[in-house]
Amino acid sequence: MLSEKARAEIHVTMTQYPVTKSAILPSLHIAQHEAGFLRSEDMEEIAEILGMSASDVYAVASFYTMLRMEPVGNYLIEVCTCLACALRGADRIVEHIGERLALAEGETTPDGMFTHRPTVECLASCGTAPMMQINHQYYENLTPERVDQILEQLRSQAGNGHQH
Repeated sequence: MLSEKARAEIHVTMTQYPVTKSAILPSLHIAQHEAGFLRSEDMEEIAEILGMSASDVYAVASFYTMLRMEPVGNYLIEVCTCLACALRGADRIVEHIGERLALAEGETTPDGMFTHRPTVECLASCGTAPMMQINHQYYENLTPERVDQILEQLRSQAGNGHQH
């Protein structure tokens, strides 16, 4: 169930659109920010608030890769695999992360630290390919060695109580 704060944010968001249903994406982002992913009960509540069917809300939520239907780790790793990144070695980066963390696509490490979602659409950093985003922070000009450094840095920050 959405918190009172999230409900209030959704109601404010609704006033910014001439058609109430247009507030669906910001409303889903509010719910995801609160829980870390979109819970079915939250999507049903959003549908009720916006005067939509639950299936319409679910259809929108399941369409966009930036919306998550399942819990993810503290760090969500997303590697761009569009043309520019693919031509500059994105597949090698995806494979390396999977091997390094012993994860298949969509899996989370047993400690809950990392989730590997390697196939995302263009992240608009073609000039610095290959690249990945971790919790909305870009890491560019990747090599397997650079990926190792980034993962170790994130792991040590988490161990010190720091997360993104």
